[in-house]
Amino acid sequence: MLSLYRPDILPVRGPQETGHEAVPAARSLDARIEYLRRVSLFAECTDGELSRIAAISRTVEVPAGTIVTEIGKPGDSFAFIIDGRVSVETPAGMAPALGPGGFFGEMSLLDGEPRSATVTATTDLRLLVIEGTHFWRLLKETPDLVRSVLKVLSRRVRRLEQAARGR
Repeated sequence: MLSLYRPDILPVRGPQETGHEAVPAARSLDARIEYLRRVSLFAECTDGELSRIAAISRTVEVPAGTIVTEIGKPGDSFAFIIDGRVSVETPAGMAPALGPGGFFGEMSLLDGEPRSATVTATTDLRLLVIEGTHFWRLLKETPDLVRSVLKVLSRRVRRLEQAARGR
């Protein structure tokens, strides 16, 4: 079996500084397409677009308790949750947890700034990860995805603003 985990794509630190499971090579492009169909962000994508997204993504498995991203650290990947849940901590406090269909990491790729949240696996996770080098190509090729990402980002900013105001 070949592990698809690469620290340069998704630096993962588990509770014991180990933490990735080998992902069977048998997970095919078709399986990744089926995962993507479950992500609301891709609801407007065609089968061809889903195929292109799946082709540039990697499946990564992460054990519970692992810090997946950390505030202030460089960000070089975008991840979609296939299975499992994560907690999200921002400078303003805890944000809503994310589960299947949720995603994180897009902000650092969009603005080049360090991570704005610490994301921790609260259960074992299965993620689809897209490297930053492929992210811009993906946005260029799937305009509906750009609109979806912008909507989600806007909602997240509004929630953070409300939390900062104490609502």
